[in-house]
Amino acid sequence: MEQTKKVIAEVFNEIADGIISGSFEKRVKIGLTTFGSEHGALEMAKAAALAKSKYGDFDIVLIGPKVEGDFEVVEVADAEEGHKKMVELLDSRVIDGCVTQHFDFPIGVSTVGRLITPGLGKELIIATTTGTTATHRVEGMIKNTINGIAVAKACGVKEPKVGILNVDGARGVERALKELQGRGYNITFGESLRADGGSVMRGNDLLAGTPDVMVCDSLTGNLIVKIFASFTTGGNYETVGYGYGPGVGEGYDKIVNIVSRASGAPLICEALKYCAISAKNNLVQLANDEYKSANAAGLKEIIGKILEKDKPAASVEEVKIPPKKVVTYGIPGIDILELENACKVLWKEGIYSESGMGCTGPIVLVSEEESENAVNLLIKNGFK
Repeated sequence: MEQTKKVIAEVFNEIADGIISGSFEKRVKIGLTTFGSEHGALEMAKAAALAKSKYGDFDIVLIGPKVEGDFEVVEVADAEEGHKKMVELLDSRVIDGCVTQHFDFPIGVSTVGRLITPGLGKELIIATTTGTTATHRVEGMIKNTINGIAVAKACGVKEPKVGILNVDGARGVERALKELQGRGYNITFGESLRADGGSVMRGNDLLAGTPDVMVCDSLTGNLIVKIFASFTTGGNYETVGYGYGPGVGEGYDKIVNIVSRASGAPLICEALKYCAISAKNNLVQLANDEYKSANAAGLKEIIGKILEKDKPAASVEEVKIPPKKVVTYGIPGIDILELENACKVLWKEGIYSESGMGCTGPIVLVSEEESENAVNLLIKNGFK
């Protein structure tokens, strides 16, 4: 009987909210764990109040100590109990998502951050920022791309433009994604604002927010979010952006958004809204749809080839270096992780080459007369 009364009360509350707001869409309910912040539980409550006054289109449940304010509070004794309660509330669908400072995501899941770029004030999605999508760097960044696209679509970007940050593994990721695109996966690449363009992006593109989704490894993404969030405060109080974002991965069924222990109320307010958008627009289903499309285009096969190629040889083959020549022709587009192997491929064919670093990244240097043959060999062996 009590449960029936509660359900009826909730229905009437939803009708009243709909009349006031003019919208009868189902309101999502987002949890916020208040233990664990370096700024205390009151700062978290302040963030909830800010989100309520600024947006007011979703409900907030505080998980932590009792605080003043017009909020539903699930009281717990400490952070450990708070996280257990958070999972319980998510599993029972009492809340649709949660914002917290720490969560142990399984391997295969990593968080997709969102920030405001200082150059043009543009929103930029960073894929990814915490967690481990895969233990192999290039595989992880390929899957980070899919995660980032799913989140961009949840945020209302129908055809997000993807850029790959120029970090170790970027060229291998670019090749794999372009092969995936060629086999039918719908992906749109952004173009760097620098004169030479391309989908591999520089620091300038980070500041300007050139693409909609910037792909990188999670450690680099973590650092980017921290810097962009607190570059005006000295680092101990994060004010700008949306935090590290929701954990995303193939088959993952929860919406848990991560913020830093140093995050302040203005940022946590936006993290709550980010979590609400992800829940309302069914990020879990969008991510599963993206992986389904990518798998249909041969994602697992493409990754399998990369992993096979990177397996350590049973015995290290000795390759004799050809006689030294003057090398003035630079071949760009080789990932730094593959530079040594690319040179060995050319040595085996009698072409003298050296590794180097140009202004846009790693290069293989060969003589002018052997340049065409060298480029063809590198393409044939999957280095370009």
